[in-house]
Amino acid sequence: MSKPVNVDSSAFEAEVLSAPVPVVVDFWAVWCGPCRMMAPVLDQLAEDYDGNVKFAKVNVDENQELAARYGIMSIPTLVIFKDGQEVGRVIGYMPKEKLKEQLEAAIH
Repeated sequence: MSKPVNVDSSAFEAEVLSAPVPVVVDFWAVWCGPCRMMAPVLDQLAEDYDGNVKFAKVNVDENQELAARYGIMSIPTLVIFKDGQEVGRVIGYMPKEKLKEQLEAAIH
């Protein structure tokens, strides 16, 4: 059973940039309604892609410098990394099937 992992600035390199599989990073905040709507969708995708894609969450209030480094202007923003490089970005809430299409396009 795979769940998104919480990542902060100190763990970002190891958990995301050096990961052996593609990583979807959810930049979010506790007070963000659409972020809360996206959480169960990401939990389901983490299950679907268990072992093939890693899911991580970055709280923008606690990691402002990380959000700034990746130009996060609105949340939720999902940044998809493969081999340490950004290969895709999704801004705002998206239903599971549409998000899955975006993810497939970015990692293949």
